[in-house]
Amino acid sequence: MKKTIVTFGLISGAVSSAMMLLTMPFMDRIGFERGYFVGYTSIVLSFLLVFFGIRSYRDNVGAGQITFGKAFMIGLGITVISCVCYVITWEVLYFTVMHDFMDKYAAYVIGKAKSSGATEAVLQQKMQQMAQAKKMYENPFINVAYTFIEPFPVGLVITLVSAALLKKRTPTQATALAG
Repeated sequence: MKKTIVTFGLISGAVSSAMMLLTMPFMDRIGFERGYFVGYTSIVLSFLLVFFGIRSYRDNVGAGQITFGKAFMIGLGITVISCVCYVITWEVLYFTVMHDFMDKYAAYVIGKAKSSGATEAVLQQKMQQMAQAKKMYENPFINVAYTFIEPFPVGLVITLVSAALLKKRTPTQATALAG
């Protein structure tokens, strides 16, 4: 089980990390709104490895059978490893070549508020919120936590769906439950 989790987790993490490395440096050109779409699409694609990891374990180790619980644990393990890879990639990017990310994001948020006709009081509040967010992002522990919770819920949903779709019981279990 560990080999399957580590293998598929690292592949999933490599996919999400590669997509981040390919897109984040070009966020100025992509734009933040499209960046959300590109980012979450990449995350979903990388978490497809959860499905394939569970299926691989079921077919190759479990002799074609797996319980929901075991499938869930395998998927959760793959998700956690993938998220850790995602976090490491972001931390390296943020604290080296993209340390101005929060400034650019703040400018985007404030510009969007201005273009929507926000009052001066609302703009001041947004600026304070963005200054607070930037300060929090400078703390590596908070940065890690925020970055981890970005892809994790997506992986959790894909894990639940995959475990439900891929569970297969032994014929004796299925008969016992039916009778």
